[in-house]
Amino acid sequence: MMALTSLSSSLLSSLSSLTGPPPSNSSVYFSSPLPSPRRRLNPKPNHHHRNRHLSIPLLSRTSPTRSIHCSSSFSSMPLEVSTSPSQLQDSLLYSRAFWITQSIIAWNADVVRDGSCYLYASQTAALSVTDGEVEGHDFKIKLEEDSGGIPQNVIAKFPHIRDYKAFRVPSTVDAKSLVKCQLAVATFGSDGKCSYATGLQLPGVLDELFAYDGPLGAHYSEDAVSLYLWAPTAQAVCACVYKNANSRDPVEVVQLKEVNGVWSVEGSKDWEGCYYVYEVSVYHPSTLHVEKCYANDPYARGLSPDSQRTLFVNLDSETLKPEGWEKLADEKPIILSFSDISIYELHVRDFSANDHTVHPDFQGGYLAFTLEDSAGVLHLKKLSNAGITHVHLLPTFQFAGVDDVKENWKCVDSTVLEKLPPDSTEQQAQITLIQDDDGYNWGYNPVLWGVPKGSYASNPSGSCRTIEFRKMVQALNHIGLRVVLDVVYNHLHGNGPFDENSVLDKIVPGYYLRRNTDGFIEHSTCVNNTASEHYMVERMIIDDMLNWAGNYKVDGFRFDLMGHIMKSTMVKAKDAVNRLTKERDGIDGSSVYIYGEGWDFGEVANNGRGINASQFNVCGTGIGSFNDRIRDAMLGGSPFGHPLQQGFVTGLLLQPNGHDHGGKDVEELMLSAAKDHIQVGMAANLRDYVLTNSDGKEVKGMEVLTYGGAPVAYALHPAETINYVSAHDNETLFDVVSMKTPMEISVDERCRLNHLASSVIALSQGIPFFHSGDEMLRSKSLDRDSYNSGDWFNRLDFTYNSNNWGVGLPPKQKNEKHWPLIRPRLADPSFKPQKNHILAAINNFLDVLQIRYSSPLFRLTTANAIQERVRFHNTGPSWVPGVIVMSFEDGHRGVPGLTQLDPIYSFIVVIFNASPSEVSFASPVLQARTFQLHPIQAMSADGVVKNSSYETSTGCFTVPPRTTSVFVEYR
Repeated sequence: MMALTSLSSSLLSSLSSLTGPPPSNSSVYFSSPLPSPRRRLNPKPNHHHRNRHLSIPLLSRTSPTRSIHCSSSFSSMPLEVSTSPSQLQDSLLYSRAFWITQSIIAWNADVVRDGSCYLYASQTAALSVTDGEVEGHDFKIKLEEDSGGIPQNVIAKFPHIRDYKAFRVPSTVDAKSLVKCQLAVATFGSDGKCSYATGLQLPGVLDELFAYDGPLGAHYSEDAVSLYLWAPTAQAVCACVYKNANSRDPVEVVQLKEVNGVWSVEGSKDWEGCYYVYEVSVYHPSTLHVEKCYANDPYARGLSPDSQRTLFVNLDSETLKPEGWEKLADEKPIILSFSDISIYELHVRDFSANDHTVHPDFQGGYLAFTLEDSAGVLHLKKLSNAGITHVHLLPTFQFAGVDDVKENWKCVDSTVLEKLPPDSTEQQAQITLIQDDDGYNWGYNPVLWGVPKGSYASNPSGSCRTIEFRKMVQALNHIGLRVVLDVVYNHLHGNGPFDENSVLDKIVPGYYLRRNTDGFIEHSTCVNNTASEHYMVERMIIDDMLNWAGNYKVDGFRFDLMGHIMKSTMVKAKDAVNRLTKERDGIDGSSVYIYGEGWDFGEVANNGRGINASQFNVCGTGIGSFNDRIRDAMLGGSPFGHPLQQGFVTGLLLQPNGHDHGGKDVEELMLSAAKDHIQVGMAANLRDYVLTNSDGKEVKGMEVLTYGGAPVAYALHPAETINYVSAHDNETLFDVVSMKTPMEISVDERCRLNHLASSVIALSQGIPFFHSGDEMLRSKSLDRDSYNSGDWFNRLDFTYNSNNWGVGLPPKQKNEKHWPLIRPRLADPSFKPQKNHILAAINNFLDVLQIRYSSPLFRLTTANAIQERVRFHNTGPSWVPGVIVMSFEDGHRGVPGLTQLDPIYSFIVVIFNASPSEVSFASPVLQARTFQLHPIQAMSADGVVKNSSYETSTGCFTVPPRTTSVFVEYR
């Protein structure tokens, strides 16, 4: 291990020759390092509270003088020619200048007439500003303002500094050596006194000088194991190798050698199966010190049980492959088109933690999916047989918040909780008391993206998690379900040099995490935003996806907060995955589907950090995004509005709940607007789809506007729209329906509305997405954010005995504000569904899935096909309130016009009646046809839907209250 002192003299020697002889027109100064008193910033650990799109307090190292909140950015302190001594003393705590290319530093600073600007470096991090002087530097060089400004290609990458001044760095400067130092720029007045100083942000120059496409992580050959680490700002890197996960002392400490920012070493083949940690000596801007950081390999593929050491694991080893693994690519369920996809969102632990048909050792883990006859697996088989094609698993990478060692977990006695009243505060009190020490968390707290989560394995040691994850994927594929991973590349749980969950920010501080113009980490995603606009961040995201697709044969990726990732990153990732082949990589990459949350907020909003992967920006890429418009129109308001605001399926206008929506006229407008939004969504939310709106005008989908004035539609292709009404975030569908509908209606009516909402999603164009348990009336006892609410509030019961309603008031932290509304509903026994309700809901859900897959007309593959074949009939100002009528028309073989797609049906009409009464609807366009109820509904266990009818002579359809009826015309 090289001592830091010897390294210091080595680097100082190189600094002394950075520029060669100073040219006559430049000023270059060197001096000995001068130690000076500085403030050390002691970071506090992050506590990531999972609540999507809300501002919440956070504690972390970002600004030394301000508490951090989940917001897009902080206002910069204005730059002044005259700065007070105390401001100057603290000025290096900020990084307000940007070294954007080898030759340009961007800084929003004014240099007074006859003033000057200098770049300073200290290899020992000794810089300080005292009495108008910058002290402690090894290197100093004058900068001149560049009248050419910032280059356009740099502005495209860093648009938030487009108006900054450009200062030219002399070509003689050895930037590759300087980036290893503490750096600062300072302006001086005509009196020679420092007027302002600040640190530098380096991602721009690092990308220009050190962008790298070679090997990273551990690589295995027949006789050696090699390590590669990208760390261009590091002063020294060692690998500490341990025989096992809990060895106190390393068996070997090896120094890595650097070539152009990449540190590497070739080690013994005996390393395989051992563990290692990197020791990185690097300047860290959060502490203003050169720190000795201990970190996992960013490209780790295995971990120790305590997650503090990286496992040397060769994923190509035959011992890590389940029987038949190499044949899996040929055994996967067939997907002819992405329009054939339907998605079921599921949390690994939710699936089996409460399933007593699963062996206790497998409950809550990967292996529960490998059983053939557990209650949960039998349920998944039903869904698969009915048409569900993909299971979307919430985060399964290594995340913080759950100890991988199960013996360390705390738990509550559920038998005690079960005896408590349904509206008691005691359940949540006991759950929250241990919520950070139990086995539950959604997992949106990423530590290492490329390693399966250890707590879901039967044993977190060694390569067990790898084998079991592969077995899970294989088992799901074998029952007809493809596997989607929920990936969280938009943020990391840890930062700084000391946090045990920090990895990337220890290796290249200030690079992987996006920073604001003060130099502090952005937190709009709620914690430690990553910066995919930086080359090596983008590369790591793509490499990680290739790891999961190639090594684990997953079938799709769902991007958490995709809008915080750059569009170019998403397109490159999609292209890279699509290039995978069965012959070379063991997977057909063209069948891998990618989608995500295209929300546009925070510092990336309106392309603030480059063109981001927002809903509107990703159209035309084939990447899907969640359609929140159809969700809000159906349920009412938004997840963050008033909980009683009603929507199309929750009683707006037709069955008021007492909430003041603004009067009947306003409610009529709201209901008609909601119908327009839903119809656009049902036409795959296509931007150019033409329909008749509630005013009777023909408009395109993008001309229908949300309440905020934004276009409802954004997609160019049906597979770019994910339609949904419920997901893991916010209340479950049944809970929303139970909250928003009038208290006096029956549980039977609420169950029908639950199904009505699901049926709209199931029968729409685009890709339907369902939250696990929607089909079973799942409840979380009205918990709006159950990310850390334990197994108790997140339970799934695949025996269908309970939907988990009324298990106590939901946790206080996120729900107390609405307890007065929640309590009477939980306390009322009439709100709780019985087993017969749950069974009916499941049967109805399976029915609409089978209907979707009974005709290709429900799954049209192009925007043109949807425009030609899909019509809405109950439109214009005279519409029947609460009713949507949609039809699909097919062509006939040998007849000019539309091509024939469906060999069985030539015409389909779907009527959604959300009103509390039976409705009749007649249309001349639909008169004199031979419609009859879809055979699946004609044989349904639901007696109500069987009362639907069609009268040929009048073209009149009759549909029972709160019912979806599908009528078909046979060929």
